[in-house]
Amino acid sequence: MVGRECAFSEGIVGLWDKFRQGLQRTRDAVVGQVGGALRIKGSVDAATRDQLEEALLLADVGPATTDKLIDEARLMMGRDPQLELRSALEQSAAGILGRDTAPFAPGSQRPWVALIVGVNGVGKTTLAGKLAARFARDGHRTLLVAGDTFRAAATRQLEIWAERARVELVRARDGSDPAAVVHDGLSAALARKMDVVLVDTAGRLHTKHNLMAELEKVGRVCSRVVPGAPHHVLLVLDATVGQNGLVQAREFQKALAVTSLAVNKLDGTARGGAVLAIADQLALPISVVGIGEGLDDWEPFDAEGFARGLFEG
Repeated sequence: MVGRECAFSEGIVGLWDKFRQGLQRTRDAVVGQVGGALRIKGSVDAATRDQLEEALLLADVGPATTDKLIDEARLMMGRDPQLELRSALEQSAAGILGRDTAPFAPGSQRPWVALIVGVNGVGKTTLAGKLAARFARDGHRTLLVAGDTFRAAATRQLEIWAERARVELVRARDGSDPAAVVHDGLSAALARKMDVVLVDTAGRLHTKHNLMAELEKVGRVCSRVVPGAPHHVLLVLDATVGQNGLVQAREFQKALAVTSLAVNKLDGTARGGAVLAIADQLALPISVVGIGEGLDDWEPFDAEGFARGLFEG
């Protein structure tokens, strides 16, 4: 039992370290701006509130979520005079981020089918490969489907990831109909008794209605081949675009029932506060965060760990 508890503790510490490192630039933008004010107790005066608002807005938390975050923190401090502003903000942020949950993990369905969607350049293909590697390592028979038939580089990239992850791949000729490729992939998954199918879709601008309609078609094909599929629609956002992620997510929600969000490139931005705004304004759970380029540089989202990584000095 002691060994198991130690392993669990090490896992939590490792996750905290990853969040802390990934949020370094965002945390510097907030903590560096506010400084010692985060240690105050009892009440927040007008000058401190203005300073805190400015710091959170610079981190791209957004006006509405900034107000909600500070108001909730002040209420907590009013109830507990010994509570520091930093801790109150962490608890307030964790409450917003943990309000909705949808883990990106296989359910009871076999095969469990997940669509990975998003605009161009957010890192969908790389993330699909990393997710496949983790599922395979956990003992799930995993199939990758190369649904991005527009970019030859995407298919080749997915082939490399499939080899690294030691999972099977279904692909078609470049330029093929994506819905047809998905149909073939899911049919193969049924025949091969796969546990998990991850479908990498082509990046598409959320303003291109014809491409969004094509994505709807892919979703319909999934449900025809595997009843109830897709079981999870993972929308990948780029943390460096900040509040623009809100606009993207709203448009994708019109085409598909988005289950959860993956936020990539947190380690490369000072605008990681947008994650708070996205969770708050869209009422969509965040299930995955990308915090680096390596095979294991992603983690299941943890609201408390993220909040701590945002404010702890």
